[in-house]
Amino acid sequence: MTLDLDPLRSGLHHRHDRVLIAAVAGGDTAHRTYGAPEAADAEIGSVSKGLTGLLYQDAVDRGEVTPETTLGEALDRPEGAYAQATLGSLATHASGLPPQPPYGGPRTMLRRTWRMWRHGENPYGDSVDQLLDEAADVRLGKPRFVYSNLGFALLGAALARTAGTSYERLLLARVAEPLGMTGVSVPSTPRCLGPTALTGRSKGGRPHEPWTGEAIGPAGGVRATAADLAALLGGLIERRAPGISALDPAADAPGASRIGAAWLTTRTGDASVTWHNGRTGGFASWVGVDRDAGVGLALVSATAASLDRDGFAGLARLRAEADRC
Repeated sequence: MTLDLDPLRSGLHHRHDRVLIAAVAGGDTAHRTYGAPEAADAEIGSVSKGLTGLLYQDAVDRGEVTPETTLGEALDRPEGAYAQATLGSLATHASGLPPQPPYGGPRTMLRRTWRMWRHGENPYGDSVDQLLDEAADVRLGKPRFVYSNLGFALLGAALARTAGTSYERLLLARVAEPLGMTGVSVPSTPRCLGPTALTGRSKGGRPHEPWTGEAIGPAGGVRATAADLAALLGGLIERRAPGISALDPAADAPGASRIGAAWLTTRTGDASVTWHNGRTGGFASWVGVDRDAGVGLALVSATAASLDRDGFAGLARLRAEADRC
């Protein structure tokens, strides 16, 4: 079949005027950027966690870590209150860590969030060492599902420290390059952005600073192009992505879903969809695959309005078209 992305684009709300779309169906792959240059890169938000999940499972497959490896061991920070949290629990959001880092001083998380909504500021920007220091006294809760940016920031830091490199270099070497995702980056400062980097906007149209920062990278700081999204979908559907078993459900998650290493699997009608979404101050994203049907869809908009409904509906449309072929 020949994939036509225009119907998927026309089905989006008009506020999504700059959007990256990639799709795989019927053995065909297509990608396109609407409202911006084809090579434009955008924040994929918490879809970054899905990439970190692949990195985690790849590290397990390599024998570098196990699900029982603790943060204290991996980070060489046995004094931290987070030291006993295991990498396996972090990967499934069941470590007991809170959703956000417990930032103190003049830039508390509450103040950061308020300034993001009021002024479009980046609420993150911290280094890994700053994050580890700030989180050293964090209070661990019960080991149950709590969606945690802090948990995935620490998981990515632990994987990078174990491998003796930075998170960005690890992601490029072990996931992006093997899949041909040549436009992926994890900028630590705005100066690291390339000339094709899109600037995001809030749902109401306010421009937002880019979410750059070394610490937030594994949880929400990755940028990618439409071509990168297509390469990712192909690797997930064809089961050749490093750490591919990260997609296999291992624990219960809210909403009758199951979770692997970051990736959620949800039953919708007769289909089983494995997916992750994301939203930053200025961007929204959704990536999902039906591995049994061999179809996948990725949407990233430079407007921070949810794409979840569009993602599930678009994937169902692709599946129906593939079935007719």
